[in-house]
Amino acid sequence: MAHFAQQEAQDGVRFTFDKWPSSKIEASKCVVPMAAVYTPLRRFPADKQPLPYPPLRCRTCSVLLCPYVQIDYVGKFWMCPFCFQRNHFPQNYHHINENNLPPELFQMYSTVEYAPPSDRALPPVFLFVLDTCLIEEELAFLKTALKQAIELLPEHALVGMITFGTQVHVHELGSAEMPKAYVFRGSKEISKETILDHLGLSPSRRTFQPKGQQPNLSTAVRDGTFVSGISRFLLPQADCEYTLGALLDDLQRDAWPVQSAHRPMRCTGTALMVAAGLLGACVSGTGARIMAFLGGPCTEGPGTIVGKELSDPIRSHKDLEKDAAPYYHKAVKFYQGLSKQLVDQGHVLDLFACALDQVGVAEIKVAVERTGGLVVLSESFGHSVFKESFKRVFDTGENALGLAFNGAFEVLCSKDLKIQGIIGPCASLEKKGPACSDTVIGQGNTTAWKMCGLDSSTSLTVFFDIVPSEQSSTASQAPGRPFFIQFLTHYQHPDGKMRIRATTVYRQWVDNVANGEELISGFDQETAAVVLARLTSHKMEAEEEFDATRWLDRSLIRLSSRFGHYIKDDPTSFRFDPEFSIFPQFMFNLRRSQFVQVFNNSPDETAYFRMLLNKENVTNSVVMIQPSLITYSMQAPPEPALLDVAAIAVDRILLLDAFFSVVVFHGMNVAQWRNAGYQNQPEYQSFAELLRAPIEDAQAIIAERFPAPRLVVCDQHGSQARFLLAKLNPSATYNSAQGPPPGGDIIFTDDVSLQVFVEHLQRLAVQS
Repeated sequence: MAHFAQQEAQDGVRFTFDKWPSSKIEASKCVVPMAAVYTPLRRFPADKQPLPYPPLRCRTCSVLLCPYVQIDYVGKFWMCPFCFQRNHFPQNYHHINENNLPPELFQMYSTVEYAPPSDRALPPVFLFVLDTCLIEEELAFLKTALKQAIELLPEHALVGMITFGTQVHVHELGSAEMPKAYVFRGSKEISKETILDHLGLSPSRRTFQPKGQQPNLSTAVRDGTFVSGISRFLLPQADCEYTLGALLDDLQRDAWPVQSAHRPMRCTGTALMVAAGLLGACVSGTGARIMAFLGGPCTEGPGTIVGKELSDPIRSHKDLEKDAAPYYHKAVKFYQGLSKQLVDQGHVLDLFACALDQVGVAEIKVAVERTGGLVVLSESFGHSVFKESFKRVFDTGENALGLAFNGAFEVLCSKDLKIQGIIGPCASLEKKGPACSDTVIGQGNTTAWKMCGLDSSTSLTVFFDIVPSEQSSTASQAPGRPFFIQFLTHYQHPDGKMRIRATTVYRQWVDNVANGEELISGFDQETAAVVLARLTSHKMEAEEEFDATRWLDRSLIRLSSRFGHYIKDDPTSFRFDPEFSIFPQFMFNLRRSQFVQVFNNSPDETAYFRMLLNKENVTNSVVMIQPSLITYSMQAPPEPALLDVAAIAVDRILLLDAFFSVVVFHGMNVAQWRNAGYQNQPEYQSFAELLRAPIEDAQAIIAERFPAPRLVVCDQHGSQARFLLAKLNPSATYNSAQGPPPGGDIIFTDDVSLQVFVEHLQRLAVQS
């Protein structure tokens, strides 16, 4: 595992197999897809600085110059390792020789970032879209959070404000004399042209300003003369901070009366449509974010997910399975159209949903995911999950998210490979070519994708296909020969300038039949588990009647039969190599996870979990699948523990990190000592330190994670202990032959334990 982590630290990429079988048939027998999880903007080491000049490209395949090219120092040309085209070095490289190489030719620069000089620095744009159908307490929490956020914004950032309830109000911040807003009815779908006409932004109604009076936003207006929208609706933070503060102070709940036994009339879809139209007219092609704050479901106009009467329940998973959700498909279709508009404009939709009931995350998911938006789901705007997460968005310290804008992602590969598609926060740019595979997974049939928003942890899962040997050069797929992949990311850096990051990696073909050990030694079980989890989630959403548990079981049985060591029909002889030993445990926990088992979760929660699974890096995704458990006691320092109910003891404290929640669990004796106040007595300082240690570790986890996880502090046999028990292996249940050890615990479940699961797996894997 350390080898894979080292590769990820240098290049931000991990493959399911580090060495690949040389034929498509052998690859299909590997069960786990040939795939890579790539983090485009993984933090750069401090000793690697961006190169202040544009990259050099191959004139045939557009691959960037990389450490794996062959160079003729006499003839001053280089040979592309992808297409074998000779390319001459330009004049600025004429000093190149064996002892004088540019940085991009060194092995340590297999990942390199270019920051070409530019006089143009585009300001980030933030358009806040606020739901006002909230109770007074929630609205107060939201206003406080927004005021803090506006103070943290850079002074040159452009800011706008839209509020909505039954109607949509677009606030004109540039109106200095008096507050001014444009009102749209929320009950009907409004065309983009109508929105622009009402706002005075259509070409026929824009006002002319001399060039000397224009704001410094060169790409905001294509003809360079009409800047009406920017000076009226989007203002620099330094110019509108007071106006926004006053606007928030005066902001009231939606005044439209709500009938008894009815939901508020909330036009979320119309508000987002107006926001997209406004940004499209003012700053199309520039990095901009729509930050939507929702406190309930849409009940009015396009994007409606539920009726107005409270007797009409919001759709559940069972309703979706039975096709008994009358609003669902129409709402999804609306948000698909909205996502296409946002992708074309290069803008992001961020979603902050805070309510006890569902708000429509399942429907809005397509727009958030395809634009690379942030998503936070909490029960209140006053909850720490929202407050800490929202503060992190604007943090500029060491835990900053590193938000980037308006990106494009491209994959270039050797002729022996084809690209099946990507699962992750992106949208297809429909750039077809010979590298596109006939088999499509996720966003396929293209080699380039739009990434409107991305940050330092945004990851993509790229699926590859091996070209059949009869269609490719047999010599190029010979065992031991390398193949190459280059990931290119163009994006708008937080400083406003465009950058290009290129990661070039190579791997080797192996003869899977003659030398299976090489294939096994390159298996990355963590990445394989994450890829299968994302593929399973994708199939559950894309394929009807897909049985995820059965598919995972069959895949694991086939993998065990293929790579296990055993005597046929003798389960006791079965064993795995160390490279595969933890993989069955990952699959066991994945089968029980919230990504596969949707029971007791709403469609909104399931959509939220899957969006983050598809977006996070391998390390965080593994924690989602199989939480980590640390035990604290008076007898020993903190140490990792098995994710098993046997880890519970009366004199221990357990710290469970399940990504979405962090649980500090006190054993029964520890809880009694704490309640008795022993930690406040000088002679029991060691006990006080024992209580502090897991809380401090939990706070450290929360401080560096986005979205901020929920902190649960509970005691053995308490009601909140369910957050821990639900994640543990049920090795001791209510019907076990042997009870728990003294001071231990049991789990009331009929689920099989990991031991029984592995025994069944061994028996099925060795069958003739």
